[in-house]
Amino acid sequence: MDKQQVFIDSKVLSRNKNTGFAASQIYYSTYRVSKLTFHLGLHPNDYSSQIGLWKLLGKRKRLLAYLCNNNTDIYIRVLKKIGIRGLKS
Repeated sequence: MDKQQVFIDSKVLSRNKNTGFAASQIYYSTYRVSKLTFHLGLHPNDYSSQIGLWKLLGKRKRLLAYLCNNNTDIYIRVLKKIGIRGLKS
C-alpha cells in the first residue's frame, strides 16, 4: 500500500479500512481526478487521459448520488472534508 492510499484510509470518516465503502471510493477518485487534472495541464492534447477523466468524474458523481440517497450525514461530511460541490438536485 502506497503513502497516498494510507492517507486516504486515514481520512475515511468511519475509520473503516473497507475500500468498498462509498466514502473511501469517493476520496480515492478525488485524488485520481486531481492527478489527471494536473497531467492535463501539462499535456493539453492528451485526449485519452481526458476521456479517462470524464469517466472517472461520472463514476464519482454516481457514487455521490448513491451516498446522498442512502446516508445523507456521511454525504455532507464527505463534501465538507474534500471541498467539492454537491450534486445539483
